[in-house]
Amino acid sequence: MAASGAPNNLAKPFRPLPIRALNAVGRVLRRVGVVPIDLSLEGLLESARKQNRLADFGDPSFRPGLGKLLEALESEGRLNLFGRYFARRQAMELLNHRLILADWRTRHPEVARETIRRPLFIVGLPRTGTTLLYGLLAEDPAHRAPLSWEVDDPCPPAETATYPTDPRIERTQKRFDQVNQLAPGFQAIHPVGALMPQECIVTTASEFMSIRFQMCFDVPSYDEWLLEQDMEPTYRHHRRFLQHMQSRHAGERWILKSPGHLGPLDALFAVYPDAMVIQTHRDPIRVIPSVASLEYTMRMVSSDEVDPARVGRQMLRTWSTLLEQGMAARAAMPERDAGIVDLEMREIVSAPMATVEKIYRHFGLELSGEARRRMQAYLAKHPKDEFGSHRYSLDDFALDADEVDAAFKGYRERFGIASEPFGKR
Repeated sequence: MAASGAPNNLAKPFRPLPIRALNAVGRVLRRVGVVPIDLSLEGLLESARKQNRLADFGDPSFRPGLGKLLEALESEGRLNLFGRYFARRQAMELLNHRLILADWRTRHPEVARETIRRPLFIVGLPRTGTTLLYGLLAEDPAHRAPLSWEVDDPCPPAETATYPTDPRIERTQKRFDQVNQLAPGFQAIHPVGALMPQECIVTTASEFMSIRFQMCFDVPSYDEWLLEQDMEPTYRHHRRFLQHMQSRHAGERWILKSPGHLGPLDALFAVYPDAMVIQTHRDPIRVIPSVASLEYTMRMVSSDEVDPARVGRQMLRTWSTLLEQGMAARAAMPERDAGIVDLEMREIVSAPMATVEKIYRHFGLELSGEARRRMQAYLAKHPKDEFGSHRYSLDDFALDADEVDAAFKGYRERFGIASEPFGKR
């Protein structure tokens, strides 16, 4: 449904006939009081145990997040029947990951001895040049980026000899193709692919402490709860995941990315004390409607009642809070300043190689000739709007420019963010 004050000109979702029929059945069942597809905590845990014939989920720190998420899905998610299926499938996949990773670690205790050295994290608001920068830096042969296929299907860990030809690549790409069919336009907003570097929001999802879930579902009570949590256990889980992935295919250092790192920088440095952090910046007035468009597109897959104005308000709340938390964390640990470099989106997009050189100088890294050649080839292969252009506006989500400016006033002042009004791309 469209919100009062928000124009109803956003794209409607494409739904194949089988999904339309499934949702019609769901509406009938709902009218007679039947709730199909179990989303209960204990039901999901038991199903995962039976499916994998395993019982150990590893550290129980994931249970509060999963419980809170499931509660929010039931009380706030407005899920259609396909949405219930989609939510259950996501939860089951993530629980399966926990079971098989814990089992693998028990059978291969050497994984726990893997060392993570000087990981390079890209953090910043969505839509601030992070995807371009991530793709570029991942081209350095010294860097190890987690690719989508190995994050989505992590056991057994990838091996160097078969890394480019692993059959999981094709399976994962088919899944992305299905998502693109269900949410046309998603690829233009946020390109995804089996061989593309994956974001850490997927790695932390199996701890059920991730902003990934708000992308797919309207779960504001979970989102609010997440903003208040100590994220250090989540980063310990993140570290275990990296140890697993590098155990049979290592690099000199990890290159990682997530806007979810913006707030808990203190937890990130607690688990990765030698981390190198790149924070990207852009006028939030361009960021907020863009990320709202992304989340609106994805939520329409699972619900017939997505309120664009509600999405806009949630984006204001989430990203202004994460930025405030990140600024507070940085102020509380000035000794970490040397481990952080700040970049504006404009310099990333207008001079990507000069930006890369700036990063390498800041952290004392060597930019090899091979890395430079591969990065330049990447730029030639991936032009702007490679997957189509993304159009959005404040009006689409009942947002006001003054309201957005006020929500990010402290951020603008702290980093001297240049204004980027609509009309300039």
